[in-house]
Amino acid sequence: MTLSATTTTKKPRPRRGKAGPGFPPPSIGPSPIARTLGVLVLVGACLYFLLPVFWLVVASTKNNADLASTFGLWFADFNLDQNYDSLMRWTQGLFWRWVANSVLYSGVAGVLGTLLAVMAGYGIAKFEFPGKKVFVGAIMGGLLLPVALLTVPLYIEFDALGLTNTMWAIIIPSAASPFGVFLGIVFAKTAVPTEIIEAARIDGASEARIFFTIVLRLLGPAMVTIFLFIFVATWNNFLLPLLMVSSPELKPVTLGLYGMMSYFSPDKGAVMLGALLGIVPLVVLFFTLQRYWRSGLAAGAVKG
Repeated sequence: MTLSATTTTKKPRPRRGKAGPGFPPPSIGPSPIARTLGVLVLVGACLYFLLPVFWLVVASTKNNADLASTFGLWFADFNLDQNYDSLMRWTQGLFWRWVANSVLYSGVAGVLGTLLAVMAGYGIAKFEFPGKKVFVGAIMGGLLLPVALLTVPLYIEFDALGLTNTMWAIIIPSAASPFGVFLGIVFAKTAVPTEIIEAARIDGASEARIFFTIVLRLLGPAMVTIFLFIFVATWNNFLLPLLMVSSPELKPVTLGLYGMMSYFSPDKGAVMLGALLGIVPLVVLFFTLQRYWRSGLAAGAVKG
């Protein structure tokens, strides 16, 4: 006769949490305290980013007296017409020209910089050549250098070439993006299978045809991400246009609004309205391309 001992195993207690559509199972869901803290952190982050935008909208409807005497986060008497007239008068009718200049500089630099970044990133990721590690190290070193540190040497070079006070003095430096090349390397490693490239080579396709007909399509979402980074960096760049451009007709909107604030007693409500109108192209661009931007970031987050 054999005796069999039965052993009982203690099941782990499930963690507390809500169950149902939109919630993880209770066994892996966060506790109510953790969920509440997470919601509070997200609400705080939303307020941190949205309150300055709301304040800008409110301030653009006020004059100098209202900005000093009324509550900062609420409207006073609406002065949009007066502020817009003052904006046109202070800028001598050049405000929308400045906005168009910013769109031109950022758009052209974004397209050229994106194409150069994905070409360099694809070449480094998929080809072996002497000095490859040196190139990658130089790109990583470029990420560590502040843009302002390179502005004065760039001005000296462009002045010697006779390109200052032209649109190319802003577009060409802005199109060179070490961060864009780094993203191009990451995206090319993850989104471009080597098997497709080898199959195209067997079929007799040249390297240029492979890149422009196959690689660019695979890197579409990644290119949108790189384009947005270069576009915003060019739009927000202030020191480079300040040194390179002197003609009022060539100024971007950031430099033009700075000129308004340099007067003795500027109309701050008009400046706020100009800043609000100046970011409209950026907002439209982000809402238009946000789907491709998110998919591009997700593709770059996966290591191949």
